[in-house]
Amino acid sequence: MKLGLRSKIYLSIFFLLLLCGTVIFSVVSWIMKGTLLEENRKRGLTVATNLAARIAEPMLADDFLRMKTLVDETVQLDDDIYYAFVLDRRGEPLAHTFRGGFPVQLKQANRVEPPDKFHIRLLDSGKFLIYDYAVPVRIGTDRLGTVRIGLLRTRIQEALNRLLLSTSLATGFVVIIAAFVGSALALPVTRRIKILQRSTEQVLRGNLDVRTASLLKKNCWQIMNCKNEVCPAFGNRGHRCWYLAGTLCPRCVEGAYARKIESCVQCSVYRQCSGDELQRLAESFDFMTLSLKDRLADLRQAQQRLEEQKRLLRTILDATPDFVFLQDLSSVYLAANKAFCHFMARSEEDIVGKTDFDLFAPALAEKFYAEDREIIRSGKTLVKENRIRRNGDTRWLYIMKVPVYDADGRVSGLLCSGRDISEFKRVQHQLVQSQKMETVGQLTAGIAHEINTPLGIILGYAQLLLDDAAEGSQIQTDLKIIEKQTKVCRRIVSDLLAFSRHTDSRAGSLDLNRAIEEVVAVMKHPLDLERVALKRDYADDLPPVHGDVEKLKQVFVNLLNNARDAIGANGSIRIVTRFDRRSRRVVVYVADTGSGIPADRMDKIFDPFFTTKSVDKGTGLGLAVTFGIIQEHGGSIEVESPPSDAVRQVCRAEPHGTVFIIRLPAAPKTMKGEP
Repeated sequence: MKLGLRSKIYLSIFFLLLLCGTVIFSVVSWIMKGTLLEENRKRGLTVATNLAARIAEPMLADDFLRMKTLVDETVQLDDDIYYAFVLDRRGEPLAHTFRGGFPVQLKQANRVEPPDKFHIRLLDSGKFLIYDYAVPVRIGTDRLGTVRIGLLRTRIQEALNRLLLSTSLATGFVVIIAAFVGSALALPVTRRIKILQRSTEQVLRGNLDVRTASLLKKNCWQIMNCKNEVCPAFGNRGHRCWYLAGTLCPRCVEGAYARKIESCVQCSVYRQCSGDELQRLAESFDFMTLSLKDRLADLRQAQQRLEEQKRLLRTILDATPDFVFLQDLSSVYLAANKAFCHFMARSEEDIVGKTDFDLFAPALAEKFYAEDREIIRSGKTLVKENRIRRNGDTRWLYIMKVPVYDADGRVSGLLCSGRDISEFKRVQHQLVQSQKMETVGQLTAGIAHEINTPLGIILGYAQLLLDDAAEGSQIQTDLKIIEKQTKVCRRIVSDLLAFSRHTDSRAGSLDLNRAIEEVVAVMKHPLDLERVALKRDYADDLPPVHGDVEKLKQVFVNLLNNARDAIGANGSIRIVTRFDRRSRRVVVYVADTGSGIPADRMDKIFDPFFTTKSVDKGTGLGLAVTFGIIQEHGGSIEVESPPSDAVRQVCRAEPHGTVFIIRLPAAPKTMKGEP
């Protein structure tokens, strides 16, 4: 477990003081020890020198008793003097203080060699240490012998130990007192730091309303006797006025802390309320949390607006039928809308982060990559049409790629938008075909008009000749063939004229059930001859339809004729009318039990001159005319062969055969009871 700041401060103060005490103790001990030893050396040398000076005369007189007396008196001077003796010039003892005999080892233990005036040596007796002082005895330049004095080091060491003990006790006492004083001084610091730490933890948890600085006894509005309640500092006990922006004090400079602090430090409120460094740190921390709270609120609002704009942009991109995607400089997909994902038959997660080489064939991906490189290099927009084949289907795409620039004006990516224009191409193709058919229609009308007159003459003369021909003769048979084929030609010409000639409509409100029933009344007899049953199911709530009744009758005549031709004999035709209230359209179902329409011909049945019948039974213009009439009335016509389950459920058609579905808008004025 790691130590806290308070413990670290306490331990640091203690160890620092202990280190200082140890250093002081060591220095003092060293100085005192050196001083004592030097004093002891001087004392021993003084005693030895005095003895050498006093014993010179007895040595000249060979007064051994006097020498003995002098060495005994010297030993008695101090308890530290352990021994004293005198050696002659040959190094033989003349007088000594040893009671058990003179130890001969001492003679050579400490010698004074010329030109030394003395020599000191530390000797070990086995029991204690002795400082041995050797001083020569001289008279003039003649050396008579040597005086030796031994001072015990034990008493010096004891004195030194007592001195060191007292010094260590004093140092320890001072260290303990200093530690308590330092701890008392560090306590407010650590307490404030601990408060700041707890406040920081609260901020990290998201609480930005913490207050670290202590409350003031008097605030700025009390000191300045201010009554301006609209001032941001008025009543704000948690923050100092010099940190707040927009304060209304006349002495304040407008702006935030960075601008006003220079003027605030001269204010009496600042001088009276500002604290020490820790207090200012706590106040700065509180102001930081206040500023952070305001910034976070602004960021949340900005983030919310960005999220709303992002959702709106995403909704717009996903709602548009055009596919849109974004790539970076490495052609990596960064985003894609739903239209592009649907076109690629992949999810957005499967597209984002990939490149063209992951999504397309290698040759196509290489082509796209080269295009992207050129756009990035030149900065020009690319517009093109692509023709692609997928699953046997040919699709046309209109594509536009534009470079995306960053804030520095450099190309940072590519934005591509495109749309499927296959339907447009199909309509364009149909328009070309329609223009061609319009030209063919005009040509056909002219040809039909020119042919119609000679056909009438041929038919008239053939009928006149029939009146004169003998019954059952070959001539009569040949004339009947001419008459029959001429009538076929006239019918073909009539269909061509009906297809090519535009006639004005006589529009009005009409009952579609009645119009269909009138057509059925005319067609019923031919159908009965072919043993084709005609079933009707009219809706009672069918609203009127606005249109040309004669043209609409022509539609149902064409449909019934086609149904009869498809059945041949022994079948049924079912006519059902319904009203789709949701789309407000009248729906007519014409179902037959014929052989049906092959799937490869379904998209051609409304083309002019397309027919599967023989030449004498149709020109391929019936459904084309029907299609034009329905479109002229603002409706639509569809065909299902075989019918789907939904259509069969509505009109109860057989599972085989064909169903034509006509949808016409209801007239604005509805029938009685119509919502």
